[in-house]
Amino acid sequence: MKRATLWLLAALALVALVILGVAWGSVSLSPRVVAAAALGHGDAQTIAIVRTLRMPRVVLAALVGAGLGMAGAALQGSLRNALAEPYLLGVSGGAAIGAVVAVTVGITSAALLPLCAFAGAALAILTAIVVARAMGGRADPRVLLMAGVIIGAFANAAIMVVLADAPPNTVRGALWWMMGSVSGADWRQVMWLAVYTAVAGGALAWMGREIDILALGEEPAAALGVNVDRAGRRVYIVSSLLAAATVAAAGLVGFVGLVVPHLVRAAGVRRHRPLLAGAALVGAALVVLADLVARVARPPAELPLGAVTAIVGVPFFLAQLRRLT
Repeated sequence: MKRATLWLLAALALVALVILGVAWGSVSLSPRVVAAAALGHGDAQTIAIVRTLRMPRVVLAALVGAGLGMAGAALQGSLRNALAEPYLLGVSGGAAIGAVVAVTVGITSAALLPLCAFAGAALAILTAIVVARAMGGRADPRVLLMAGVIIGAFANAAIMVVLADAPPNTVRGALWWMMGSVSGADWRQVMWLAVYTAVAGGALAWMGREIDILALGEEPAAALGVNVDRAGRRVYIVSSLLAAATVAAAGLVGFVGLVVPHLVRAAGVRRHRPLLAGAALVGAALVVLADLVARVARPPAELPLGAVTAIVGVPFFLAQLRRLT
């Protein structure tokens, strides 16, 4: 009953944050006006603000949070690493390279851009794992994180090289995108991210039992009949696709995949199927809240979404790192 109450409170919190996210902004609206505008009633300007600007933005933020939360939960379980998450492992940085290169050569389709980002993300996480294994420490969080930091630094340098000859407006837009933002959301982006999140998230949920077994360790997993390398690769690939889709839609939004699974585990959830569902719910609420803070903290300016999540995530990361050392 206690866990059911927590799920209900989390769902209610998400609904409340979605309503606030649509209602608050440079032009504040009452919940009644928001509901009417969402149904197509009221003046044209209010309907445009609600339907065209704020609703797709809030829904995209929720999908980004859900995707990052599930990817982080899957990576932490399969790697047996409490500090694993797409941003710190270099997955998001690799996805950013793929997306920036794709945009540079003219690929801007909301359907194809996540696939280009996925190519970069898959290469990044495989490189990080190879580096960690070469150093003899796949299971050591510090070694794997070191490899991820190296990959992330290389990704940032590569993006700067790609943008070296780009027009100033393109560079400014790319830098803002690299800091994370859902300000340019539209319903087409929302639709494609929803497709990728549903497919990849559903695949991770289907692999939940395998992730439970991988979390026990390599030898126990092998004793239970799981091909550790093959199962691990599947989780890495699907998690990379999910993270890449969020990067293609909203840029680099870090630390969500780190914080959210720990919050869900604190509620007593251990098995990965309910953990993934809880991470999707809590992750969606967290990013909607972060985007709301980014919009209203310093009006009329808007903070980068990635900066807001980092303010919460960096102290959390340091606290978790201290527990492991």
